[in-house]
Amino acid sequence: MTTRQRVCAASEVADGTAHRVEVDGHPIAVVRCGDGLFAVGDTCSHQRISLSEGDVLCADQQIECWKHGSAFSLVTGEPSSLPALKPIPVFPLEVDGDDVYVEVPS
Repeated sequence: MTTRQRVCAASEVADGTAHRVEVDGHPIAVVRCGDGLFAVGDTCSHQRISLSEGDVLCADQQIECWKHGSAFSLVTGEPSSLPALKPIPVFPLEVDGDDVYVEVPS
């Protein structure tokens, strides 16, 4: 079972940035790279650090933890650099007009 919820307006998320939202207790980073929007878990799998406070690496479609530099794919959630070894969750995202919806497990 899943929950689909409107989390923000697409126009609120500037290119190359992440916008932190929460859906049913799941902290999520909504990230924009050009015309693409992604929804990933907002917590680094290495330590409990907010990824939306880090850098968005649009050329590689990654988000980087500001504390230790681990980068995660916005598509798969897999880490591409140490010290993180575990992936972060990736959530289905849908844009309807300017509304951004994210689906999370309930």
